[in-house]
Amino acid sequence: MQDALSKLFSDFDRGAVSRRQLFHVLGVAAVGVALPVRAFGQGRCGGERANLPGCDKTPAKLPFDPTGWKTVSMDHFTMQAADYKREAAYYAALMNWKVRSDDGNQIVMDIGDDVGSVIIRGGYQAPPAPPVDSAAVAAAAAAGRGRGGARPPRNVVWDSFCWGIDQWDAKNVEAELRKRGLNPVADNDGKGFESFRVTDPGGFTLRISNGNRRRRQGPASGALPAAAPFEPTNWKTVWLDHISFQCPSYKESVAFYQALLGWKPKGDEGSQNECEIGDLGGIIIRGGGAGGRGGGAGATGARGDSAGGRGGAAPLRRVAQIDHISFGIQPWDADQVKAELDKRGLSARADTGGSQDIHVAPYKSYHTTTPNGFDLQISNGTREGRNIR
Repeated sequence: MQDALSKLFSDFDRGAVSRRQLFHVLGVAAVGVALPVRAFGQGRCGGERANLPGCDKTPAKLPFDPTGWKTVSMDHFTMQAADYKREAAYYAALMNWKVRSDDGNQIVMDIGDDVGSVIIRGGYQAPPAPPVDSAAVAAAAAAGRGRGGARPPRNVVWDSFCWGIDQWDAKNVEAELRKRGLNPVADNDGKGFESFRVTDPGGFTLRISNGNRRRRQGPASGALPAAAPFEPTNWKTVWLDHISFQCPSYKESVAFYQALLGWKPKGDEGSQNECEIGDLGGIIIRGGGAGGRGGGAGATGARGDSAGGRGGAAPLRRVAQIDHISFGIQPWDADQVKAELDKRGLSARADTGGSQDIHVAPYKSYHTTTPNGFDLQISNGTREGRNIR
């Protein structure tokens, strides 16, 4: 029962289930009662539910001795999309990401000046849809009554990330990873970039590297592979506000990244824990990540991203997933940002991390949807205001 509830709240957080659908399944009659967004959107163990079964706030023990490494750079994310050209053109126009290279199969883009990069590959095929637990929820979702209305199918997955550490010596890093049973696989480009690929406790691909600053040589001036879908904004991506990372065991994943990469947990809520990734941004590590849209068994053409690491030679089924990512932009004005999204025909679902109106809340953001169906969040987060949430 607890697993079913975890999945239900996870679906609500992702927008796949509306407030009305949630209450219908839970058997709550007072669907018109106004509840704080934070009660559901920011973890399921807040407020009156803090002491419910399954809301244990005890962190997991570290899985091995801490490495002492600090995460000092975001090198890159990898993304696979059914139509990578449209996805790239969208991010270029909306977020002003710049093309560094394009070989006809994948494109490398700079995410702002100091946020990192993303490698977008083509060829994604969505896994089979998971079974629906409730006919009522399925019918309501088909009618488009989710929090953001009907959404396009998710034909994209952010399937790995790569972080630079402060104490880079390839032989020593490899030895430390092997000592902790992580079976590292070297993944270098032959041009000075070095990394090792491992798999985290949830089956997600993690790369540990000597950092992205070694790879950015000169301005990113490549051409877009497709026409811009709309008029470009004047926004600049300035901050990795947070990654929403759903895992089969969020406690285990938090302890893993704390011990391996020095990420700092900010407090176990009972269903999730937010961590600081050095001075680079944040990640909300949540429970309930055993599949879902774009995160089931590994996508075809994933070039072995789900292989290697903890499981030895046999690939692990991908169960952890990046559900959405929030990037801070500048300039920020809540009304103007929404107007720009509306003008381009894009969805704009306000999210303040609580019950406050977006005009008075310290944290202000909107969720929108990319051409391949990813949930992109844009916010007023900055390095200087990293704790406003």
